[in-house]
Amino acid sequence: MEIPTVSVIADEEFLPFRENTFDLVVSSLSLHWVNDLPRALEQIHYVLKPDGVFIGAMFGGDTLYELRCSLQLAETEREGGFSPHVSPFTAVNDLGHLLGRAGFNTLTVDTDEIQVNYPGMFELMEDLQGMGESNCAWNRKALLHRDTMLAAAAVYREMYRNEDGSVPATYQIYYMIGWKYHDSQARPAERGSATVSFGELGKINKLMSQEKKS
Repeated sequence: MEIPTVSVIADEEFLPFRENTFDLVVSSLSLHWVNDLPRALEQIHYVLKPDGVFIGAMFGGDTLYELRCSLQLAETEREGGFSPHVSPFTAVNDLGHLLGRAGFNTLTVDTDEIQVNYPGMFELMEDLQGMGESNCAWNRKALLHRDTMLAAAAVYREMYRNEDGSVPATYQIYYMIGWKYHDSQARPAERGSATVSFGELGKINKLMSQEKKS
């Protein structure tokens, strides 16, 4: 049975939906394009129903670090400075804070790295362009000199090449889950209500073995 769907063209920072509309919001590898990530997360929280969940994946701060470092080193050496040539990404330390500030609770944030090998830097850049993932920074330099590009490719190969002669490109991915608050959700116990101290946790194996014997 086919599930009915509706396609909507919208800006993530200004979602055209009413409050408490959806039980689930999913975002897959698109939030790195958002200009205002805090507002986008607030909008997702706004359209979720109470006890609704947001599940997302986005590129993280170490994505394409090999390409970024190679271009910066080559441009600094050849042109006396550098401008950003790889889109900016969010650091994992900031993501949990942004989700919490947007109103999400019971957060889960995890990271993973995927490495893809290419014959060289130019093949990687061609692949990124084909995916529509070229640099979108407004303050980027429009063009790089040919000598700088050749130097960057040489730096890339010298610093990161694999044993088979290929070069790696790292994609770091953040996976996140956040819930909108509802009274039915589990909540942490009040401070000072614990009946077991951390010091006693070391004795738990001994206590369990005693119970089995008895």
